[in-house]
Amino acid sequence: MIVSKLMNFNLRDFGAGIWANWNRPTRTLFVLSVISLISLLPFAGNWGPTSFLKTPITSFENVLVYPVGMFVLMALGLNIVVGKSGLLDLGYIAFFAIGAYSQAILSTFFGWSTWVILPFGIGFAMISGVLLGLPALRLRGDYLAIITLGFGEIVRIFALNLQVTGGPSGIAGIPNPPGFFGLKFDIMHPQNFFWVVLALILLTIWMIRRFTVRRPGRAWEAIRQDEDVAALMGVNTLVYKLWSFVIGAAVGGAAGVIFASKVMVISPDMFKFDVSIFILACVVFGGIGNIWGVVLGASVLAYLPERIRFLADSRQLVFGLVLVLMMNLRPDGLLPRKKREKITEKGSK
Repeated sequence: MIVSKLMNFNLRDFGAGIWANWNRPTRTLFVLSVISLISLLPFAGNWGPTSFLKTPITSFENVLVYPVGMFVLMALGLNIVVGKSGLLDLGYIAFFAIGAYSQAILSTFFGWSTWVILPFGIGFAMISGVLLGLPALRLRGDYLAIITLGFGEIVRIFALNLQVTGGPSGIAGIPNPPGFFGLKFDIMHPQNFFWVVLALILLTIWMIRRFTVRRPGRAWEAIRQDEDVAALMGVNTLVYKLWSFVIGAAVGGAAGVIFASKVMVISPDMFKFDVSIFILACVVFGGIGNIWGVVLGASVLAYLPERIRFLADSRQLVFGLVLVLMMNLRPDGLLPRKKREKITEKGSK
C-alpha cells in the first residue's frame, strides 16, 4: 500500500496546487527566499546542522560547482532537446567540449578574459548546433540518436588529434576569470564560481519558461506528441527542432566556458560518450520535460557519487542500485511531467 502510494504520488502536482493558491507577492517572496537559501549552500558544509552534506574527498564548495552545478546546467540544456522537443541527443557533451576549448584556446593563445570569451563560446556552440541540426534533424528516433552520438565522438577525436587543442594532453594553464565587484575567482574562492553557475542556471530556467508559454514552446510540445500531425497543422518542424538544438547547444557552450576557467586544464578524456549518457540519465531520473525535476535529478545524481566516495569502488554499485530502485518506484522520474500523468490516469480508467 505504501509503495503504491509512493509510486502514484506526484510531488509536482502537489506543489503546483499550493503555488496556484498564492498571490503574486507571496510567490515573489518565496522565489527570492529559495534563491537566497541556495546561494548560501557553499557555506552549508561548515555549518553545524547541515555539516552532514560535506563531501569526504573534494570540498563541498567545489562539488557544488562541478559536478553538481555544471550537470544541472547541462541537464537543463539537454532537457530542451529531449524533454521539450522529444529528440534523442546522445552527443550533447560535444557542445560542452566546444565551450571548454573556446575558453582554453582564446585565453591561453590570445589572452582574452573569460567574460569576453563567454559569448563567443556560446556562439561557437550554437553554430555547431546549426551545422549538426540541419542534416540530422531530418531524421528521427534511433537514426537521429546515432548521428548525435557520432557528432560527439567526432568533436572528441578532433580535440584528440589537433595541435591547437593540445592533442591527448589537452591544454593546461587556463587562466581563471578576472574578478569584479570585489569577487575573486580562483582555487581559494570556489563559492564565487558557484554563484556564477547559479546565475546561469536561473537565466536558463527563465529562458525555458518564457519559450514554453510562447509559440516555440507550443511547437515543441506538438512535435513531441506527434511530429506528423504537427506538420499537417502547419508547424515548420525542422525550424523549431533546430531552435531547440541551438538553444540547448548554447547552454552547453556556456557551461563549458565556465568549467574550463574553473579547472584550468582540460583534455579530450573529459568529454567522452559516457558523460553524455550521464547527462541524459539526470534528465530521465528527474522527470523528462519538467524543469524542477531535471534540476533535482541532476543535483542528486551529481552529488551522490561524491558523497559516498569513501566507499571507493563500491560506490558505483551503490549508485547503480539507487538508479535501479528509483526507476522501479518512479519510472516517470522524481517529478514527472504533469500532462503525462493525466494521460496515464485517463488510459487506466
